Amino acid sequence: MNTASPYAPASTRPGWFSRSEAWLDHKGKGAWIAAMVLGFIFFWPIGLALLFYMIWSKKMFGKSCSHRARHSFAAMTSSGNSAFDAYKAETLRRLEEEQGNFEAFLQRLREAKDKAEFDEFMKDRAKSAEAERENEDA
Repeated sequence: MNTASPYAPASTRPGWFSRSEAWLDHKGKGAWIAAMVLGFIFFWPIGLALLFYMIWSKKMFGKSCSHRARHSFAAMTSSGNSAFDAYKAETLRRLEEEQGNFEAFLQRLREAKDKAEFDEFMKDRAKSAEAERENEDA
């Protein structure tokens, strides 16, 4: 039986505390810290309780981003199937190439925007200098 289902009997469904803890765990250490800070802001005993809980449960000083490290490590390990491993390597290579191309494109966009802003600044500066010269001549 799926105990997370809203139709599960109330006695088998996880409580709000367990659901909140699971949600914060899924979001990571930053979510725990944000919840603690908000707890201190709104009602300091809640923030203090969250701090003690994080220290007691080793969420504060445990390995950060361990689930991300596991996933990136899994992407580098062999599956045992050479055809799949070749496909995975080619796909990862292609994605890295696309990411590099996209980052280069974004860099060109930033440079074009910077150039346009600088050109506009120089145009405005030239206009104001011309206006000052006309005022001095008059």
